[in-house]
Amino acid sequence: MGTPESSREPCPDRILDDIGGAFGMGAVGGSAFHFLKGAYNSPTGSRFLGGSQALRMNAPRVGGSFAVWGGLFSAFDCAMVYARQKEDPWNSIIAGAAAGGFLQMRQGLGASARSALFGGVILALIEGAGIVMNKALAGQENMGVIIEDPNPGVGLPTALPGQTGTEVGTSSESGWFGGWFGGAKKKVEVRSGGAKTEILESFDAPPVPSFEFK
Repeated sequence: MGTPESSREPCPDRILDDIGGAFGMGAVGGSAFHFLKGAYNSPTGSRFLGGSQALRMNAPRVGGSFAVWGGLFSAFDCAMVYARQKEDPWNSIIAGAAAGGFLQMRQGLGASARSALFGGVILALIEGAGIVMNKALAGQENMGVIIEDPNPGVGLPTALPGQTGTEVGTSSESGWFGGWFGGAKKKVEVRSGGAKTEILESFDAPPVPSFEFK
């Protein structure tokens, strides 16, 4: 099972992929949120119309904001990959902090620092949860492996204690009924450590009578 870093797109394509995914997530979530908010704040009888208007006005804006954050995050992530020459959770944590601080630069140094700290903590929690889930899933897969015996039956006793072996004997029994039709019955006796099993086999079936007129 690959880690979240190794299962992502390569770095030049990762930026566009994250921008599109962030925009879609923001647009869908913003649509649901602002539709419900607009319907709640609208008067009775025009709730659907108010929710639809709020959706059209705010959903693209929320999607664009998410896309900007996703693009900056991926750009900083790729920069960390090229700088450190390896993929690990620290790249995502540093990229999240850098993206959060960069977006709040216009609000001043204090706001930028607080936003960077918040973004780094959020990304650290996300990466930690991903690592824990991957380890749990890997543990379940290892526990589900069943080891089969390549030589089943090896070492098992072939007879019960006290049994010396298996003896097979045959005998034929023919009475007046069997001799009348020219046949007999063959009896096969199997002895295994005192236990006897009889198997009767019949042969030479009697001829089928003919009723033709001569």
